[in-house]
Amino acid sequence: MRKTLTATAFVLAAALLTGCGGGEEKPADTGKAASSASPQAEKSEESGGSGVSEGPSHEVTIKIEGEGTGIVMYTLDESETPKVTLPWSKTATIAARGAEQEVGRLVIAAPGHMMTADGTYAPRATCSIVFDGKTVVDTKKDPGKPCSYKFK
Repeated sequence: MRKTLTATAFVLAAALLTGCGGGEEKPADTGKAASSASPQAEKSEESGGSGVSEGPSHEVTIKIEGEGTGIVMYTLDESETPKVTLPWSKTATIAARGAEQEVGRLVIAAPGHMMTADGTYAPRATCSIVFDGKTVVDTKKDPGKPCSYKFK
C-alpha cells in the first residue's frame, strides 16, 4: 500500500511540475503607446497573454465514491489536495494547450485514506473520470487505486 501511495505521489508531482511554468511576470507599464504593439500581440494578451495555441475544449468530471472524509489529490484544471466528504466530484472545461496537443494532457484523481465519523478507516474509495459525457476510467473493480486519463 505504501508503494502505491508513493508511486501516486510521484505521478502527481510530475503532473504538477509539467503543468507549471509559462507564468512570466510582466513588467510595469512604462508608458509606451498601445499603438506600438502589434495586433497579434494585443490579441495574444487578450486571450491570456501566453500566445500558446489551444485545442478544443472538453468537459471532464472526476468522481470519488465511497464513504468518509479525507484527502483527495487531483489534476484537472488545477492541481489540488482538498479535504472532502464522499461522495465527491469536480467538473471543469479544459483543453490541451501548446505541446499538450502533441503529447497529451493528463487528468488524475487519487483518493486518499478516508475516515468515518467515529475515527475508523472507511472502506477503500473508488474513482472515475467522465470525458465529454462518457466514462473513460473507473476503478470500481479495484478500489483505492488512482485514476488517470490522457487526451490530446
